[in-house]
Amino acid sequence: MKRTFNFSAGPAGLPTRVLEQAQSELLDWKGLGTSVMEISHRDKRVVAMFESAQARVRSLLAVPDDYAVLFLQGGATAMFDLIPVNLGARRIHVLNTGAWSEKAIKGAQKHAQVEVTGQAPYTDVPELGPVAGVDYLHYCHNETIHGVRVGDIGRHAVPVVCDASSSIFAEPIDWTQHDLVYGGAQKNLGPSGVTLVIAKRRLLSADTGLAGVFDFAKQDAADSMVNTPPVFGVYLIEKVLEWIEDEGGVDAMQQRSIDRAEALYHAIDQSDFYSNPVAPHARSRMNVPFLLADPALEDRFAQQAEQAGLMFLKGHRSVGGMRASLYNALPMQAVPALVQFMSEFEAKNG
Repeated sequence: MKRTFNFSAGPAGLPTRVLEQAQSELLDWKGLGTSVMEISHRDKRVVAMFESAQARVRSLLAVPDDYAVLFLQGGATAMFDLIPVNLGARRIHVLNTGAWSEKAIKGAQKHAQVEVTGQAPYTDVPELGPVAGVDYLHYCHNETIHGVRVGDIGRHAVPVVCDASSSIFAEPIDWTQHDLVYGGAQKNLGPSGVTLVIAKRRLLSADTGLAGVFDFAKQDAADSMVNTPPVFGVYLIEKVLEWIEDEGGVDAMQQRSIDRAEALYHAIDQSDFYSNPVAPHARSRMNVPFLLADPALEDRFAQQAEQAGLMFLKGHRSVGGMRASLYNALPMQAVPALVQFMSEFEAKNG
């Protein structure tokens, strides 16, 4: 079977090695004659797998000991509501750089007063001065839809919360600048259904009033097992983390993302047929939106790209155009293949 190049923005492609390992263990995990999905999460082997996944997160991202590492459910969307409650926030400042920042604002407004820096159109990172007088500053490191990346959030007098859903494990995290980092797994980490939350323990409220499954402190005390967790998702995450280690770690993933993004942006910038609206210094390395000179050609581009084995390049419905997502598991040869197709399509239709 020939594997296509998966440019989906999420759920995204997984490393072929991980899929093959999961396939080989689907009917018989650790000689038990059953899959990991079919046994209790309290089984010592499942507990050991969760512990291994947590240890790999800590090692790969150099997470300090005073931070909790949690495998939760609900995706980043649930965190927009849960983080304000778990941090006991009454006042929040949000750096608004795109659609996912907007969603975070709406979630936070249910629980706290929200100050906002930035507005549409989302083609650059708004200037953010020192933030003070709030319970925390929230920002989205990489906007999956608009293709805007915040390079350096700086240091502030308040805790900093980061939505890193589409960039986590693609570059190091400076923990001197971050107090809580979270992200849905379905881009760089594993399948949908698991949300990774890494939070400084001292910030977590001791009495949220939430059900235990949504209470970060209670989940930390229960090793992410207040209820039956998404076992198969964490099983795959543990294998993806092992793959990242074997491939050279987060530094290697960062260099790959830089190389892929630079090659694609170069192809876009040297062409009069394609364009990217984001300021070069604010461009995402993970999600590259681009427009065709004639929007009427978009469907043809997407269809012919799929025929060439370049999958899921259609842009988000809210912005149109095309979008190539360059997550960790995307093979390095995928971008040259896309660039060649873009050149050939331009020659035929320009």
